[in-house]
Amino acid sequence: MSRPATLGQLRESGWESVPVKEEVRRNVAARIAAGKPIVDGVVGYDDTVLPQLENALLAGHDTIFLGERGQAKTRIIRSLVELLDEWMPVVAGSEINDDPYHPVSRHARDLVRDHGEDTPVEWVHRSTRFGEKLATPDTSIADLIGEVDPIKVAEGRYLSDELTLHYGLVPRTNRGIFAINELPDLAERIQVGLLNVLEERDIQVRGYKIRLPLDLMLVASANPEDYTNRGRIITPLKDRFGAQIRTHYPLDTDMELAVVHQEARPIDAAAVGIPGLRVEVPAHMAAIVATVSHEARRSPHVNQRSGVSVRLTIANYETMVANATRRALRLGETLVVPRISDLDALPASTAGKVEIETLDEGDDGAVLERILKSSILTVFRERCPMERFRDALAEFDGGTIIHTGDDVASADYVTALAGLPALRAAVLPLAGREDPAAVASAVELVLEGLHLSRRLNKDAAGARATYRGRG
Repeated sequence: MSRPATLGQLRESGWESVPVKEEVRRNVAARIAAGKPIVDGVVGYDDTVLPQLENALLAGHDTIFLGERGQAKTRIIRSLVELLDEWMPVVAGSEINDDPYHPVSRHARDLVRDHGEDTPVEWVHRSTRFGEKLATPDTSIADLIGEVDPIKVAEGRYLSDELTLHYGLVPRTNRGIFAINELPDLAERIQVGLLNVLEERDIQVRGYKIRLPLDLMLVASANPEDYTNRGRIITPLKDRFGAQIRTHYPLDTDMELAVVHQEARPIDAAAVGIPGLRVEVPAHMAAIVATVSHEARRSPHVNQRSGVSVRLTIANYETMVANATRRALRLGETLVVPRISDLDALPASTAGKVEIETLDEGDDGAVLERILKSSILTVFRERCPMERFRDALAEFDGGTIIHTGDDVASADYVTALAGLPALRAAVLPLAGREDPAAVASAVELVLEGLHLSRRLNKDAAGARATYRGRG
């Protein structure tokens, strides 16, 4: 169906103008009534953050999200645009999305006055009704609100003419959603310029006697520590936000892995150009990667004010799979299944994402190693009851030695188990099947778990290790 092209046609169509917050409220209510999530692609907030967000949107509040890095604040904010109507009419040529029924800019008012019901109308998509600014110390009032355009003055207009104005990001998002990321980084004198936007809903530019009654929803993000570290949000501005929502990291490893499976970039045959290559990540290896992040968030040696982002889990997961793929390619295997020995590659993807706090220089590696070992032991205890390994430990007491590492083929693990029926019986439930690659992964977790439980001795050199009994 063609959309109305003039103001008169728009009136005849029955279209009604509503404030942007009313528009969002209507669409949020419809989603809630239909049992649909109000934002897509956000995992782990169903019972915590999203109910608060639903309340804020239904109440028509401007909102600020507080949380450490990597807690999906920006993703939530950007997804709010989907709560707007798909198309919205504006006065043709308007820089600030003027409502055809209630124009506010000089351009739109003049156009409606001169053309009346024949005023041309354009339709804008909701994707263009979202504005965003990363707050930086050099952000100016001109960036956000507007400034005199010297080119328009040079063309012959008077300084007193409203048409000499160049509108900033905020008025250009009129009748839409405007977001400010890292709000505390905005200079306090610039924050003052937002006070009228949030309360009186207007802007003023320099000495012009103009008032633009803007219609917009303002959302912002901030790190709680930024109130004292890099800057602060001035009290009058905080007071004008109707809702303050605190985000958080995933509360358990299952939720952490749900985020990883959604965000991690997979490696497959097409990605590396090797026909038949296939990647399978065992549940116990994925759990170890997620547990590393949770252990880091509990560690007294990691700066918790800086936070341990879910990006760490994603990067570690991708690194583990990449190392397993590299090993499989060198060994000529087409089924890629990560093992414990592949976790030696994680420090490269971990070191830059956590801030270690130790008394001595150079202890960062030791802290990360303790976190990794603790994670392996936690997963081993959860998935492998110790009573299952009594007979297997007896086989090691008889002089059994097993070599592991990134240079050991998967088939060699199967061969080693052939002469150790008790160990084989204990490993297969974890492997889930008798595929050599899956068995190799299970064997390495069992051996490392028994070592960390002080049931086996281990001699290690890089990614290679030898396990033997303690007798």
